[in-house]
Amino acid sequence: MSSSAVLSLYFILICTQLIFHPAEAQSCEGRCGEKFSSCSCHPTCTTLLTCCADLNRFCLEIRPHSGSQHGGTDFRLINVTFPTDVSLTCRFKAEISTQGYVDGDGGGHCISPMLFETGWIPFQVTADGLNYTGAGRWLSVHHSKLGEAHKLVLVNGTQWQYYGTPGVGGTLRMTWNSSLIHAERVNVELWGYDETGETYSDQWRAEWTYLYSVGKNLPNTGTFSFVPTPSKMPLARWDMGSMRISPSTKPDGARNVNALWSGAHALAYHLEEEFRKDPAAWAFRKCLDWDQEEQRMPNFLEEITDCPCTLAQARADTGRFHTDYGCDIEKGSKCTYHPGAVHCVRAIQGSPKYAAGQQCCYDSTGAQVLTGDSIGGSTPDRGHDWGAPPYQTPPRVPGLSHWKYDVISFYYCCLWSDHCDYYFKHRPSSDCRTYRPPKAGSVLGDPHFITFDGSTYTFNGRGEYVLLHSPNHRLTVQGRTEPARSDSGSVINATLLCSVAMREKDSDIIEVRLSDRPEELQVLMNQQVLGFTEQTWMDLKGVFVFSEVPQNVTVMFPSGAGVEVRAHGGVMTLTVLLPQEFKNQTQGLLGNMNEDPEDDLVSSDGGVIGAGGSAQDIFSFGAGWAIRNESSLFTYDSERLLTEYLFSPKHDPSFIPIFSPSEDPSDPLLGPVLEMCVGHGAQFCKYDTLSTRSLELGNDTLRSVRTHTATVHDLRPVLSCGWLKAPKYGQKEGSLYLQGAKVRFSCNRGYRLHGSQERVCQEDGRWSGQETHCVSDDTLGIVLGSIGALLTLVVMVIAIVHYTRKQKRERLKDREDRAVSQHDAANL
Repeated sequence: MSSSAVLSLYFILICTQLIFHPAEAQSCEGRCGEKFSSCSCHPTCTTLLTCCADLNRFCLEIRPHSGSQHGGTDFRLINVTFPTDVSLTCRFKAEISTQGYVDGDGGGHCISPMLFETGWIPFQVTADGLNYTGAGRWLSVHHSKLGEAHKLVLVNGTQWQYYGTPGVGGTLRMTWNSSLIHAERVNVELWGYDETGETYSDQWRAEWTYLYSVGKNLPNTGTFSFVPTPSKMPLARWDMGSMRISPSTKPDGARNVNALWSGAHALAYHLEEEFRKDPAAWAFRKCLDWDQEEQRMPNFLEEITDCPCTLAQARADTGRFHTDYGCDIEKGSKCTYHPGAVHCVRAIQGSPKYAAGQQCCYDSTGAQVLTGDSIGGSTPDRGHDWGAPPYQTPPRVPGLSHWKYDVISFYYCCLWSDHCDYYFKHRPSSDCRTYRPPKAGSVLGDPHFITFDGSTYTFNGRGEYVLLHSPNHRLTVQGRTEPARSDSGSVINATLLCSVAMREKDSDIIEVRLSDRPEELQVLMNQQVLGFTEQTWMDLKGVFVFSEVPQNVTVMFPSGAGVEVRAHGGVMTLTVLLPQEFKNQTQGLLGNMNEDPEDDLVSSDGGVIGAGGSAQDIFSFGAGWAIRNESSLFTYDSERLLTEYLFSPKHDPSFIPIFSPSEDPSDPLLGPVLEMCVGHGAQFCKYDTLSTRSLELGNDTLRSVRTHTATVHDLRPVLSCGWLKAPKYGQKEGSLYLQGAKVRFSCNRGYRLHGSQERVCQEDGRWSGQETHCVSDDTLGIVLGSIGALLTLVVMVIAIVHYTRKQKRERLKDREDRAVSQHDAANL
């Protein structure tokens, strides 16, 4: 049967509900975002149909598929042609329209609109203004995540940001890719960004406003320079914004036209003469205004997550934290806003109520840098730099809300003036006292499993299985295995992980699978291939995906769960990271996460395989976790996948693996194996090498085991006693606050130390000793003098009392003596 015939049969079977039980069928959504009215089916069918066939529509492939959230990208519809006299209209999110056009070759073009969100944006196209017969999707990207080839670049950004402050001035220059503006002549414009209305209410609005033109009718050469002059216009409120390049044929300030934007930045070159006369004084007034505004706004600090305690934890906890692009140790650590730090991370998810962000920075020793100790300390954000769903409204606008509430205010208080104490009062670093590292489970090699609690076993089933399922969090991770092959291509009685599919709640389904190229992974979203050639980070529905190189993919979910997939030598390695909230809430081949490795091999019917279970017992246990067609998250987009996985048992009972490879002394491979496979992971290494006859695969397995071990080590719990402040009129030595750390105190000249000179972070999470104070020598003299005077007074009082009592006793005795004398005289 041909491939097309198989696909047609598959569609018929699904849409007539011969494969799935009607109660489990899903409404079939096409790639155009419209429902098929005549078909109830599994989502996979949508990739096998002509898109939107039931609605007489077509899906549009576009190039490029992404651009700035600010809009202005000209993208072409590459799988359709139009008459050259047609006028196109492109509608985004069914509400924002932009004017498209048809080029001389009949190619249709759309212009992306100004958006206040990132992620995939649905769009439709009409050629007659009435019937939207084409549809597709557009990826809106955070301005800081665009490559320089796709935006307006401000040359020497420091000069732009500080223009007008002492010693900074001269000519400002910008560059751009002239081919991205389809015009011979261009205008250069300045736009301002602000958020107005009642904060944290439905009246809160984000706005871009055209301010003025910097240059008009300029040749589109890709470069422009100018010398700023102080603004004479009443525009003082616009302290942040962006430059824009657009065709000179468009009116000043025209929206949703072909354009390139710079990233958001401080408009120092735009500010009025008052700023240039005394930047520090001007900025301090702005800082005070911001301080008052912050005091009126809700406190978001109470709901943000704590930072990891160490750099190692921060870099390993990829489900909850991601590299801050402004301070990346892998790219030279250009930590402009955090001097002294070498790496920063940001919490991936915004806080629950206020969508606030968290930032954590670390120094070269791996210790967290805190604002209480350094201007380079990490600071939380009222506006998460990457925004937060549902985006669009403040303070959730990606990038821009962060600039409005957290960055420009840093310029006011710290960079343009010397009043960081105001800033740090509202943006203090979070320490790590409540941070709890996640647990890691892995699938690697041929394939071997390391559960969240550290149990290890080998399961070489062929099929599709539940690696992880958490009913409470509605998180599912499924794995597909296929037989390994020798260098000659023959099938080996062992399997390898070849694809992983996952979903949390109603998020997009993400599948990561080995591609035709052994060193590359392919990523699919809802059964459609995602391309990472233009972007490395994608904001999707209920999930983030990051892939900087084709061999590595990281998937992050709102629950804090992270999934890392790596490819090397044609072998896939999987690591799943789960926060402590998943404790006692996991099922599947990666075990029951509860700190007890003895009950990790729990079968799907509740039985437990104990430590004495045989390889055959474990094989039966694994087979029980085979998925069902109706719960499958996988894509079946080839005849092979349909035949071998969809129309076949999810666990292949005919495939019997090698349970224990022979270690034959006469085998010439045994010597190299025993020499290579030593230490932790040696058993897995030997199994893979001998079963596949590949030293390379065995070595890769050994490396993967050691990588997992290093991750577990980096994520080991670390206890913190919390930040200690230096005493007033004194100093402290030491900025590490973890268990065993020592902090020493001293006092300035003229002061004496009272309390503990050294305090140690103890295993109970408390500091030893007493709080330290520095007391002035003069104050001490006065106190001691006062004490001396008081003692003297007390002594005098005691002496007087004693003398008075003595006198009284003597008078009484004298009276008694006289009375006796008188009595004696009378008796005479």
